[in-house]
Amino acid sequence: MKLIRKFLVRIVVAFFASTILAVVAYRFVPVYVTPLMIIRLFQQEQPKLRHSWVPLSAMSPRMPLAVMASEDQRFLEHDGFDFEAIKAAAKRNREHPEKNRLGASTISQQTAKNVFLWPGRSWLRKGLEAYFTVLIEQCWSKERIMEVYLNSIEMGDGIYGAEAVAREHFGTSAASLTADQCALIAATLPNPRRFSSATPSSYMLKRQKQIRRQMRNVRWVDSQ
Repeated sequence: MKLIRKFLVRIVVAFFASTILAVVAYRFVPVYVTPLMIIRLFQQEQPKLRHSWVPLSAMSPRMPLAVMASEDQRFLEHDGFDFEAIKAAAKRNREHPEKNRLGASTISQQTAKNVFLWPGRSWLRKGLEAYFTVLIEQCWSKERIMEVYLNSIEMGDGIYGAEAVAREHFGTSAASLTADQCALIAATLPNPRRFSSATPSSYMLKRQKQIRRQMRNVRWVDSQ
């Protein structure tokens, strides 16, 4: 029993030490590959991986505004969890169970999930997501969280990050994306393998217009 206890303690210590070291390292080191990228390769009939890391300064300043308008308008205000959005989503899902469930994941939570975890809805994964969200909020700046998010988020089938989607869908660089293109990319994020910024549906174009309007009310660090 003593040996088992010692073994478990070592596992716990190793887990916390390795995860903290990984978060600290990614504060400075580009994230070139994520678990999701590897998982998707095995899920595809014809493996495809498009990903090019670029610093936030090499992206259109409208890109952060677009994803904040679409995904997390209180990104600069919360500490990783938007409890107002969580309450609103819970109320809406309770009152309208027949509709698609409304999520309330922040950009910080999505970054934690994309970089360190696997897709899924288990309690274990949600717990680990919360753990990594707290870590990155404590160790990284908001600018770094946004930079990692915009480089690692899935933006199409086998396409990850702003630079890759700009090249694949618009024939340009992330730095040269227009406001409309940024809004269209952001409109795909709930389901980037179903919705494509290359061939937008009428629903996507409607979402693009909504995001463009909301972008006027969002402030990024450089515009405050």
